[in-house]
Amino acid sequence: MTRQSPADGPAVLLVYFSRPGENYREGGRRDLDVGNTTRLAQMIAGRIDCDRYEIVAADPYPDAYDATVERNRREQEDGARPEIVGELPDLSVYDAVLIGSPVWNTRAPMIIRTFLDRTDALAGMTVHPFLTYAVGEGSVVDDYVRLCPDADVRDGLAVRGEEVDDRGDAVDGWLRGNGLL
Repeated sequence: MTRQSPADGPAVLLVYFSRPGENYREGGRRDLDVGNTTRLAQMIAGRIDCDRYEIVAADPYPDAYDATVERNRREQEDGARPEIVGELPDLSVYDAVLIGSPVWNTRAPMIIRTFLDRTDALAGMTVHPFLTYAVGEGSVVDDYVRLCPDADVRDGLAVRGEEVDDRGDAVDGWLRGNGLL
């Protein structure tokens, strides 16, 4: 796949959060060296010209699936905003942001809300959500529409975690449908 040059399309930032370690898989568990959302982000970045920014938690999430589920549940109940390592990117140089995350308890992890809060909810940006899930897609895209009222939130790409490596055609279709490929 050839990458587009910056002159051919919008300036794009690909932002994502992912967690390796023990993950849910069809009622069981499996250990991942690279998280599902990272793999999907890598696939996207291999197809378009974009800058990348990985959201990294200052307090890393546990490798164990059940411990991560419990921490996420508490963060959602408390409306937590987990800290992000390092400085956030300057969004003023981009036309579009692709933002990716897993679906945890039907929503994006709360660290995504930290990012949205600290970037003024992507005001004035075109936002292309992408997500990985185990059980279902949840309300992630609808949440972005609600949380980013001054952004143009487009249809999302949702890929079941264990199918990421086989979904290149879906990625291509989503990118083409959004004028990014």
